[in-house]
Amino acid sequence: MIKALFFDIDGTLVSFKTHQIPVSTIEALEAAKAKGIQIFISTGRPRVIINNLAALQERKLIDGYITMNGAYCFVDDTVIYKSPIPAAEVDALTGFCHERNLPCILVGEHDICVNQPGELVTEIFNRQLKTDPIPPKPYTDNHSDKEYYQLTPFINIEEEQLLLPSIPNCEMGRWHPAFVDVTAKGNTKQRGIDEIIRHFGIRLEETMAFGDGGNDISMLRHAGIGVAMGNAKDDVKAAAGYVTTSVDDNGIANALKQYGIIES
Repeated sequence: MIKALFFDIDGTLVSFKTHQIPVSTIEALEAAKAKGIQIFISTGRPRVIINNLAALQERKLIDGYITMNGAYCFVDDTVIYKSPIPAAEVDALTGFCHERNLPCILVGEHDICVNQPGELVTEIFNRQLKTDPIPPKPYTDNHSDKEYYQLTPFINIEEEQLLLPSIPNCEMGRWHPAFVDVTAKGNTKQRGIDEIIRHFGIRLEETMAFGDGGNDISMLRHAGIGVAMGNAKDDVKAAAGYVTTSVDDNGIANALKQYGIIES
């Protein structure tokens, strides 16, 4: 029996085409909630840029949040888990980007900023993902005075491999070709699920997770049932127990009906 549903945001709950949550998804989650099933967000976004879930928040459908790919989890105003990146590795990563004049987003507990801002950041985050402009911040080579929970360097796969030896205590999760999300080692959406279910007393086999990006693979493999969206890439689909239709083709509603979570 499924007691908890975990949802990625971009490309899963929210369409990349319309930037909205499909009506069928809202209705499906309302039906699940009415049956006593708990609903959780599991996203790479930090809290400060979660700005596209009003349709669910206004209906009080969300029971908790896994943010920054598992590095920061909260329920209402209570933080149930947080794990910052070691300051020396923040220094190494931001220095790598500064040397190459590459943008790098830094996320603290309550704030966000970007080193070396550029048109690519504006295009992806402001125009495509519809976030507010990210405040620029001058580069510094020392971050020992502040905790950062996620860094997002705008690097390609080759640059990622060059950077890896400098940040041995970090995890990388890529859901966009232009950038990768970096958290402290051990912080993935899988870890986020474990923290949430520990808090609520839910068993892992009672969980179902939905995702479409590379950073969703860990939770799709980990959850009792892992569902990949039809718009996901092949490696994400391969990690899932079930592949539903796309976000724009009632994917979430169809999967919940397929598993009998809600009525057809």
